[in-house]
Parts: sequence; C-alpha cells; structure tokens
Amino acid sequence: MTVQPKDQRTRPRKQPRQVRAQHTVNAIIEASARILEEQGHGGFTTNAVAELAGASIGTLYQYFPDKNALLGALIARETSRLVEEVEAASMVVTGRGALDGVIEAAVRHQVRRPRLARLLDFEEARLPLDADTQLVRARIVTILADILTRPDIPRQSDMPSATGDVLAIIRGMLDAAGERGEEGQAPLMIRVRRAVLGYLSMPDVAEN
Repeated sequence: MTVQPKDQRTRPRKQPRQVRAQHTVNAIIEASARILEEQGHGGFTTNAVAELAGASIGTLYQYFPDKNALLGALIARETSRLVEEVEAASMVVTGRGALDGVIEAAVRHQVRRPRLARLLDFEEARLPLDADTQLVRARIVTILADILTRPDIPRQSDMPSATGDVLAIIRGMLDAAGERGEEGQAPLMIRVRRAVLGYLSMPDVAEN
C-alpha cells in the first residue's frame, strides 16, 4: 500500500456547500463503490455512476472531472473511516488493548467490503495520494507510535522503524488476504495479532 510520489491526483472540481449538495456527492461516491464491487473496473463509468446515484451526468461533472477524481474521493472516504475506527480503538488505556483494537479495526475494515478493499488497494498503488489523504494516513502512524510507547509494550530500540514495521506487517498481511479473497475476520485477526506481537516480543495471551 506504500506509494511513491507521482503527478498530482485529479481533485474534485468544487466542494459542496449545502446539505443537499453534500448528499448528492455522498450518493455519487457510494455509487462508485457499489459499481466497483458489483462490476469491477469494466462497469465503472461516469454515466453508470451518475445513473445509480440518481444524478445527472452534468451534476457529477460539477464535482468530479473524471473517474480518477471519483476514485480519489472514494479512497479518501474509506481511509478516513479507517482512521476514525483506529482512533476509537486507541482510547484503550493499555498498549496491548489499544494494539488489539487497532488490529481489529484494520481487519474489520478489510473484510467489511472485501472486493472494494482489493480494488482500492490496486488504485492506491496506481494513483498518487493527495495531500488530504496523506495527512489522514500520517495520523495512523502517529496513533500507532503513541501506542508503542505505552508502559506495557516492550521498549523498542528504534521507535520510528518499529512503528513502520508494525504498520507494514498489518498492511502486508491484509493486502495478501485480500488478494486471496479471504473474508473471515476472526482467523485473519488472530494471524495478524500473532505476527505483530511476535515482532514486539510479546506473548499472545489469547493463545495461552
């Protein structure tokens, strides 16, 4: 899921200012998600999205100049939702509890809409991250770094590297599970937790 800087991603033409306009934009983004899930890239056209969203093609183009802008908005939405769940999980006092919660949130996000998650993983690698999405994803790194400094987590000699490694373990295992079409939450969570705790030299209490 790591991407290198590329040309600027196509951004929405404008932001909705009224509640009704925001509802229209939300409907367009959700329609994009549903078409990708049900038809894949082959059925993903601006006309199909507008029709499913109940909007005119002109209305769609007021906000999204092309399909890449739609994909960017969808990636931003899903990433923001993940961050909200990760932030809630991090409120647990203990590092172990917060870490378990973050892993559970990440796995749940992957398996909630698995086909969509797989397609967006591909698009994240193809498209550049815009500034807003970069900030949101940086927030995940900050949360994880805070968790790893808590007293019940073994001290790591190189905290930035440890944070990056733990994040890479979680992302890598979720991406691999997505490529296999794995949709079971509990078995995947057990494996990811085992890998993360092993890296941190922590016992997996759930298995004892």
